Amino acid sequence: MATWGLIVEMTVGTGERKHMEASVLAHVEGSREEALAELGEWIGRYTPEHPRSPKRSRIFRTADGFLLVIDGAWQTFSSRFTVAELVKDSATPQPVPPPEDAAPPPAVPPEDAAPAPSGPTVDRYADGVPVKPAWLGRTDLP
Repeated sequence: MATWGLIVEMTVGTGERKHMEASVLAHVEGSREEALAELGEWIGRYTPEHPRSPKRSRIFRTADGFLLVIDGAWQTFSSRFTVAELVKDSATPQPVPPPEDAAPPPAVPPEDAAPAPSGPTVDRYADGVPVKPAWLGRTDLP
């Protein structure tokens, strides 16, 4: 099953600083038609930052999504809504298979067990941050 990105490319800024920026609105698992239907719902909820005083708004259907064109008092702004198949995501965590010779997880000590001996006491501020940072020769850190 394919994963589809719902992407909006919108005009941001004004005057000479006006440019396009893209962002992913959501991901949809399923068919391209399901993703396009979800994208159509996003357009109804979408409120662009510019223009502040819209005079006219038009939505056009394209092969891969929609184009929203809004005429403002002095300038025209646009937002392109596109459905695109997710091919690769560098932030997606990859499943890691456990090693075949992995040791069982350590046993949890009983609640009434004595606490493990700790290292030297460390002076800390009220929020828990050590008064003496690690780079000043603290020996209580691993």
